[in-house]
Amino acid sequence: MTTALTCTATNWPIPANNLKIKWVDVNPTTLNLDLDDLRRKITSKTKVIMVVHWGGYPNDLDELKKIQRETKDMYGFEPMIIEDCAHAFGSTYKKNPIGSHGNICTFSFQAIKHLTTVDGGLLVCPNQKLYDRGKLIRWYGIDRNSNRKDFRCEADIKEWGFKFHMNDVCAAIGIENLKKVDDIISKHKENAAFYDQQLSGTNGVTLLAREPGFESSFWIYSMLVDRKSDFMKYMAEKNVMVSQVHARNDTHTCVSEFRTSLPTLDKVEQRLISIPVGWWVTKEQREYIVDCIKKGW
Repeated sequence: MTTALTCTATNWPIPANNLKIKWVDVNPTTLNLDLDDLRRKITSKTKVIMVVHWGGYPNDLDELKKIQRETKDMYGFEPMIIEDCAHAFGSTYKKNPIGSHGNICTFSFQAIKHLTTVDGGLLVCPNQKLYDRGKLIRWYGIDRNSNRKDFRCEADIKEWGFKFHMNDVCAAIGIENLKKVDDIISKHKENAAFYDQQLSGTNGVTLLAREPGFESSFWIYSMLVDRKSDFMKYMAEKNVMVSQVHARNDTHTCVSEFRTSLPTLDKVEQRLISIPVGWWVTKEQREYIVDCIKKGW
């Protein structure tokens, strides 16, 4: 189970591992997974629930755990939850950091994320067994800590793996960026809070949910607007870059066999837009952006 409203990097590992995709609709107030639709679509064949914390806004992880237990009661097993945290470095759910709630979690450190190592990311494993396996398959399945006479000659490889390990140059860049990431995230949050306050009640604009215990790091700031194409053209004329950010995955030919009806996403996509929220947006620039939107398009 996964959402179609995300980067292809989220969903392509599913068919790459010879598994089938079942798309779940979106919650129009958060743009995260619609958990009611998820419940309706779970079957005895459901093995994994994959969620994206859209823009950094956390999914309801307690409710997801409840759905896990319900599935076990019905079918005798709990599907694994995988959290795509690419947008959510620095986000918290009920005061605990995203990535610390007992699920498999993936973080992106790609060039334009809050924390960057130029490219690559981080895998968080919920238990020692998965952690040990992850260390092996990230580098061809070779146990680099094994005691062998010739370091260049690997011991028996029980499961083949990939070349997914980080190099020292990327690690050095990441360590230096880590020193600044708190300030970066703080500026994202400040800009988002300004938009929340200033754009509330603006004609043609619908802001997304902000609930206690769900704290976003706002890698992007999404909202819904009327006459989206007119809005994009107007903002371009005002020299403000706006974007939907990600195209929905379910329309691509390579996953056409899994296409299904997603009526809420159909409606949301017609209005979905994101405006600049990054650490580089100055107070003057965010005021200009708000002023442009309030004048109408």
